Amino acid sequence: MTINRTARRLRMALATLVLIAPSPIAIARDGGLRESSGRENGAKVVRQKRADLVREARLVEETRRKFASPDAVLAWVNGYRLEPEPEKIGEAVKAMARLGMFDEPERAGVFFGFLGGVIADRQVEAKELIATFFPLRPEHQLGVIRAIAASGLPEWKDLLGHFAERMPARGGLITQYLTGKLKPLWERKIEESPEVLDSLWGFYFATGSHLPVVRIITALPLAADKNSLEKLTVGSMAKWTLATNAQREKDLLDLARAEMRHQPKAVQKELAEVIQAAENFETAKLRKAAVGAIDQLRTKGPEAARTWVWWGTAAQTAIAVGCVALSVAGVPQAGIPCIVGGAVATGATRLIAPTFGAQQ
Repeated sequence: MTINRTARRLRMALATLVLIAPSPIAIARDGGLRESSGRENGAKVVRQKRADLVREARLVEETRRKFASPDAVLAWVNGYRLEPEPEKIGEAVKAMARLGMFDEPERAGVFFGFLGGVIADRQVEAKELIATFFPLRPEHQLGVIRAIAASGLPEWKDLLGHFAERMPARGGLITQYLTGKLKPLWERKIEESPEVLDSLWGFYFATGSHLPVVRIITALPLAADKNSLEKLTVGSMAKWTLATNAQREKDLLDLARAEMRHQPKAVQKELAEVIQAAENFETAKLRKAAVGAIDQLRTKGPEAARTWVWWGTAAQTAIAVGCVALSVAGVPQAGIPCIVGGAVATGATRLIAPTFGAQQ
């Protein structure tokens, strides 16, 4: 691993400095003022080099701690947009891969979006930045591909083509993106999959940009859909995660208020409920309303029952986003277990539709 190699190199360098430090006997041979001056200068150089190596070793250890566990990675993601550290993104990507955070793509959208946001925020040095993601095993290279496609940069296809040689096992997937068979994040509709919602939040976590949040706001009318359980679920999650974040971040609450003046009536209706829930710390009411709406729709008959299997899977991702939303809003103890814990699937089902889940 890169960090381990760096640590070994630092230890060897420190040992070498001990060997090359001037001995008293050697200094004594020179004689005169030159001896004293040379001794002082030589000692000063050695001390400076040692200090530099110790400082670098501390940075290596700090990086190791930052990415030692899924919880640690999420904590870093949590604060990234406030204190960006693009120089550490390569180690973060390798840690995500090592810790299995790319293993289930349908639940990794938040990380794909986050990495895409980091790339977008560093457009000028995008190639150099992406190069730090490697090496990665083929099964983890999906994260690189999805991140580039989520960046929204005009040259995202050129970037993907540039790194295709480093990902030969993923050639088929890359071709699908380059030929337009697969769409990048910003050309996908939120109702397609909860993973799109995840990715938009991830992009926000990386950049603090309002653009993905406005996209989420435009999807709020899905929370009132009476015909599609899938759309209702995604809309409910968009509404809940937006209210949860706005409840804790004044910037997002101000954005929601500002958008009330520009959005169509269907969006305004749902957005007003988001603002009220955030202002009054009543996001639990939104969850309760979502439970009721989903419960009502699933009782319509066989079609709702058939889509439940899909919904149960999709909700895992959407709930995971809600958990990360809590983490990013400043309560990581609430968010981290949800996104990385092994009980996300059953927990998600119980959280949004406990009645129906219990009947199955």
